[in-house]
Amino acid sequence: MSGADGWVLLTNDDGIEAPGFRRLVTALHKAGHPLVTLAPSENHSAAGMRIQLGAPMAVRSREDLREAWGLHGGAPLLLHEIDGTPCDAMIVALDGGLDHLHPGLVPRLVVSGVNLGPNLSQDFYHSGTMGAAREAGLYGMPAIAASFTSFEEPGMDLAVQATVDLVERALRVVPMRPTNLGRPTLDLSASHISTWPSMAPAAWTEGPAAAVRTAFAHGELMLNLNVGPSWNGSWRTTRLGTRWYRQAVAFSEADGEDLATFVIGAASIEQTPVDGGDCCAVDAGAASLSCLPTWPATHPLAVDDALLAEALRSDEHGWPSWLSA
Repeated sequence: MSGADGWVLLTNDDGIEAPGFRRLVTALHKAGHPLVTLAPSENHSAAGMRIQLGAPMAVRSREDLREAWGLHGGAPLLLHEIDGTPCDAMIVALDGGLDHLHPGLVPRLVVSGVNLGPNLSQDFYHSGTMGAAREAGLYGMPAIAASFTSFEEPGMDLAVQATVDLVERALRVVPMRPTNLGRPTLDLSASHISTWPSMAPAAWTEGPAAAVRTAFAHGELMLNLNVGPSWNGSWRTTRLGTRWYRQAVAFSEADGEDLATFVIGAASIEQTPVDGGDCCAVDAGAASLSCLPTWPATHPLAVDDALLAEALRSDEHGWPSWLSA
């Protein structure tokens, strides 16, 4: 595999046989992209960034899916599953697992999804789909999380097509091979990095778009896509909105020694309008594309706050300007 470049690494949190994953693999393969997958063998929705420390996790080839999904010929395609979480999959893949399975294979971009169900607002903290993309960013990889905002399959092909469009646009601005995979170097003077707590002047002001592209290529910035079943074809560059899960806990009296049985699952969701928010964009029928920091604000690799605001600038079609350049 040492001579093969341009690989896209795919994972998800719904499991390797989930409908969104199958559709995305099929669409990207049809579009001619070399693909390698390492996805959970089972559903790990809402796993966030959970990892299984010290627990052996089997990795298996799933070449049987090639026949089941009708994927013949075309670009290289390598299918694997892991008995672990989405973050387990990314850690194993990027910290030597892919090279062990296929010596010399280095992915160019990570894509997590397409998830069945929305990943908006505070889902950032719970989503296994987003957790995998964020974990990839921690390893220095450009990464995308993609979700379909319905829990029913009809209309999911819209989200898949939007994801393919985004992947192909992202591939135009990232190097053929990641420049900082595994973070062998640590440049805290990079123009996109926050100078906090010194509050020194930002170094990116002469070229904000280039600085945002560098932040994405180095994994300091991730992309989060949400597309609804009534997508009208438009795009909006967004930030996280606000939504509240009400009556999230259902309980019943239990027999025996247990006091009660509790189940978490919101009965209703309320949203507060936010200028540029992802929830409002999806409600308006647009595809929401959020540019989100990988690291918390006080981490040495946090993206400069003002540069995050620059990342929200969009072109006439609603795409982030830095991704259109």
